[in-house]
Amino acid sequence: MFDFEFEDFDEPADEGRMNALLSAYEGDAPAWLDSDSLEDIANYYFERGRYEDALSVIDRLLGIMSHSSDAWMRRGILLNNLERHKEALEAYDKALTLNPIDSETHVNRGITLNTLGRSREALGAYGEAIRIDPINDEAFFNRGVTFEHLNSLQDAIASFRRCAELNPEHPEVWYELGFCHDCLEKDAESIVCYERHIDIEPFSQDAWYNRGIVLSRMYRFEAAVDSYDMAIAIQDDFASAWYNRGNALANISRPEEAVESYRKVIELEGGDAATWYNLGLAFEEMEDYLQAFGYFEQVVREDEAHPEAWYGMGCCLDALERHEEALALFERALALKPDIGEFWHAKADCLYNAGNIAEALKTYKHVVTTHPQNRDAWLDLAETYFETGHPEPALDAYQKALALHPDAGAYFLRARVLFALGRMDESTHSLKMAFRMDPNMKEELRRTCPDMWRDAQIRHMLGLGDGPAPRA
Repeated sequence: MFDFEFEDFDEPADEGRMNALLSAYEGDAPAWLDSDSLEDIANYYFERGRYEDALSVIDRLLGIMSHSSDAWMRRGILLNNLERHKEALEAYDKALTLNPIDSETHVNRGITLNTLGRSREALGAYGEAIRIDPINDEAFFNRGVTFEHLNSLQDAIASFRRCAELNPEHPEVWYELGFCHDCLEKDAESIVCYERHIDIEPFSQDAWYNRGIVLSRMYRFEAAVDSYDMAIAIQDDFASAWYNRGNALANISRPEEAVESYRKVIELEGGDAATWYNLGLAFEEMEDYLQAFGYFEQVVREDEAHPEAWYGMGCCLDALERHEEALALFERALALKPDIGEFWHAKADCLYNAGNIAEALKTYKHVVTTHPQNRDAWLDLAETYFETGHPEPALDAYQKALALHPDAGAYFLRARVLFALGRMDESTHSLKMAFRMDPNMKEELRRTCPDMWRDAQIRHMLGLGDGPAPRA
């Protein structure tokens, strides 16, 4: 919104004159107050947000000079600020009948039209302003804002870019460009624009905050935390910045600091399900399962249909070896979201921990059937088969895990099964693959598989020497 182009009354003489004008006006505005004096008084009130008072001065001014297009435009600005938008349009239309080539009036008229949701008409007003004054940066800026409202982001970017070319120090254009690129997930461009805005307005907490969001999306969590810290330094009660700061800290395994951020959110806004849930996750990561359970429980008090919170409570009780209670909570989570593989996997692990191996096997099989890309479930299924004396299905499960992602650990575990099946060549080959990917697996073989370590054929084929093998 264009302003009244206020003057600064810094000099003592100007302050004295302004005080005299206000005293005269507020004492029934004697006739000697001329148009310039009335404009100064209107500006003074406008600067201080006293729009009704400023409107009354402009109306007095129009009583003196009813053919002033500038005064009618100012009246429109004041009415717009008072949310009397239809009257504002009437004032702008009157101004344009007196001076149809005033670009500022066209721009302000466009702003009011956009506020009324008449965005296409607003674009027409900005277009007229640009036709009259092709280097009017505010016309391009506000046209960009209207395109944003229409979700025509590429057109918005083009308008904002033209505004920035005309006025690189425009106080808002770089922020809006950053926001448009942000919405389009053009993260690198968004960061550049937010930082240009910060160069101009270093105390813009919203720019620092939005920059943090984009950095988080780029997995640059350390930098995101720094950005949220700046937003908070400018505005300590910026609850959303505290919340997102907590999320970024959680993503870089700094749960203690994340807890501080989430608790600040609760202090500022009271608790909600999302904040309690994230607190639960942070305490779970710190292995403080009782506190974590308490926060997850707070979530389900607020929202019984929150499956992740039931799941979180189950994980905590499983870690506390309260397996039967944990199973009941996993069932609550699955009742709400029966197709979540993570819930089924946790249930299978809990059954295994509780010693119910038959049910654990059945549940692991359900996980890999419904979520065949779950590599960890294939490994757990394989290990459970092997432990229960079923090497053939264990071998098949390890093969599935290796097909999803080959690593030293899976090759090593597969070698054990092949050794148990008497398939020495294949077992040795699998061990060689494990050793090649991670030489530390030799120590793992010595420590966890003494029979294989001492087997002469294995040692010979692996080149470990034929002498007496050290015992575990």
